[in-house]
This record gives sequence, C-alpha cells and structure tokens, in this order.
Amino acid sequence: MEQANSPIIDTLTGSFLLSTPQMPDPRFAEQVIYICSHSHEGAVGLAINRPDPALSLEEVLLTNNLPVPEGIDSPVHIGGPVEPNAAFILYRSDYVTEQHLEVSSTVYLSRSTRVLEDIAHECGPEKFLFVVGYAGWGPGQLEQELVSQGWLTIPARDSIIFDVPDEDKWKHAAALYGIDISTFQDYVGNA
Repeated sequence: MEQANSPIIDTLTGSFLLSTPQMPDPRFAEQVIYICSHSHEGAVGLAINRPDPALSLEEVLLTNNLPVPEGIDSPVHIGGPVEPNAAFILYRSDYVTEQHLEVSSTVYLSRSTRVLEDIAHECGPEKFLFVVGYAGWGPGQLEQELVSQGWLTIPARDSIIFDVPDEDKWKHAAALYGIDISTFQDYVGNA
C-alpha cells in the first residue's frame, strides 16, 4: 500500500518529447527530445534532430588527436541549451562500456572518452549520436510544462533516433502514433 507522503513517480525515461506548434520557446521548435533520465529530482533529455551545421564528428576526432575512420560522416547534434560544451554519446546497447547510463534496454548514454576513442578506432558502437549540451528540468518543471507549454510525450523508437534523417524525425515520430503534428492544435500532454 502506498504511503500518503510517498508520491508516485511516473517516469518518462526512454520516451520522446515532441514540441507542438504551440511551443512558446523557439529553441525547442520542431524538436524531438529523448528523455534520458526522469525522476522526482527533475529530468534530462537530448534533442536528437538538431545537427550543428558548423561542427562535424570528424572535427571532434581531429581536435582530440584521434584517427578519423574512413567514410565517417556524422554530425554533432545540439542536445539542448544547458552546458553547451558538455559532450554525450547516445548509442545502441550492443556496444558495452563500463561507464554508461542505461536509458532503455537497447539505448545507452555515456560521457566516457573511451566511447569516442573506440569510435575513432572502429571498435565502438555501430549506431550512435554525438551530442553537445542537453535539455534539463528541475523538480516538477517538466510535468508543469507538459500541462501548459507545448510538449507531447510518446514512446520512443530506436529507429527514429538512429535511422531516420534528422530533418524527418519530428514528423516521423508523430506519424508513427497517428499524429499529424503540423496540424496539432488543441491537445498537449501525454499521448
């Protein structure tokens, strides 16, 4: 039986947040945020469809004196406005390293330079996103925004994170759940 002073936490970890056309913050217009951690202490997510046109993974590898694998053509994604110099690698769980956060049974997150080194030496994860910065919410803040500020939550799909072109992720994620996000008008919150 639930104690009266112990709130139930409905975690959104491993879900997508989709901004709706009513999103008041232009930094999040047409964004797909993958929630990596959500608890009573707050939430952390990464925008998965916002590549930085001025930066490539090749440049990141060269800056870190690492070899550049032949044919690597990965963008660097802008994960959000918080700590824009913090780097993260979101990757499929078929690659395992000691230092990681298990977001879901199939997707891990790491800040370990070992993952970047393994990518450079072609023994890292096959499917990954290199991300700088993140989106963060304090205790209760995300829940409040879900009620009032233009977010829609839906179950995440790995294929959208790793296989769909960035410019199509927002509409594709919504379409998988029968939502025409471009005409979405009246409902925000949970799907």
